[in-house]
Amino acid sequence: MSGRNRATYFVTGAAGFIGSNVSRILLEQGHRVFGIDNLNDAYDVRLKRWRLKQLRVKEDFDFESVDILDRPALDQLLGSVRPVAIINLAARAGVRQSVQDPWIYIETNVTGTLNLLDLCIKHGIKKFIQASTSSLYGVQDQPFNEALSTGRPLSPYAASKKASEALCHSYHHLHGLDISVLRYFTVYGPAGRPDMSLMRFTKWIFENEPVRIFGDGKQSRDFTFVDDIARGTILALKPLGFEIINLGSDHPVKLLDTIQILERRIGEKALIKFEDPQPADVQTTWADISKAKNLLDWQPMMSVESGLKQLVDWYRKNRDWACDLKL
Repeated sequence: MSGRNRATYFVTGAAGFIGSNVSRILLEQGHRVFGIDNLNDAYDVRLKRWRLKQLRVKEDFDFESVDILDRPALDQLLGSVRPVAIINLAARAGVRQSVQDPWIYIETNVTGTLNLLDLCIKHGIKKFIQASTSSLYGVQDQPFNEALSTGRPLSPYAASKKASEALCHSYHHLHGLDISVLRYFTVYGPAGRPDMSLMRFTKWIFENEPVRIFGDGKQSRDFTFVDDIARGTILALKPLGFEIINLGSDHPVKLLDTIQILERRIGEKALIKFEDPQPADVQTTWADISKAKNLLDWQPMMSVESGLKQLVDWYRKNRDWACDLKL
């Protein structure tokens, strides 16, 4: 890449599932990435350290262990790094966990976002990417379109993301920041979050442990492969003003169907254990991605069959330590 097209990007949550893959693709495109992550124990830190290890060998990747709640540290870093954009992928994620401890979700997802937005103004950073979630849609007509109301979140996690979206709009309105808010739909893939269903199912089937399903298993999710999500995130760095954009597969798949695919890939039968539904869960998620197609020229490329093969292959290759991951 020529020096004129090469840019420096500041990626928060760089050791996270989406953040590490966004960083990897930016580096492959010839850019410089300065990543931060507080490496918290919201889920097994070994996964975060594994992802970080893959990035540290890259010449143009720099990393600091920093929390987005630490405004002075962020201020100092942004002043020295001088990125062209901030990609905010640091967050407390997870619907069920947020019911147990909503305070940390508000602190990280709202106050942390506010810190970054305000420092964009101070340091003259014009572009901001904010990760959001399909959980905002709750129970509504499908497929979920960005114009639908999101004023009745069903969990503290969704509520915190709604607040971060509102802050983004106010900073766009007041200060002219160019902001792309991306609502991600059920992201999966190699080295994925261990609290997400497909990573859990994979481990449980491999290790002959009961596969716990909350509900009857007929609920469906718009599973989206992490590389597709990362590509869409990077495409959203273009000037857009202020836009909220869905990134999903547009093909909901039932949980029981994903288990059948995993059984074939792994060569083992699942020991399914049905449990009571969770009150914060929804029956179906389904993304309307017409806006992403029109604005970003983006659409998903990975089928669930192929994506699950990559997840299974990763687990098999790393099984010596992945089998001990805390779910």
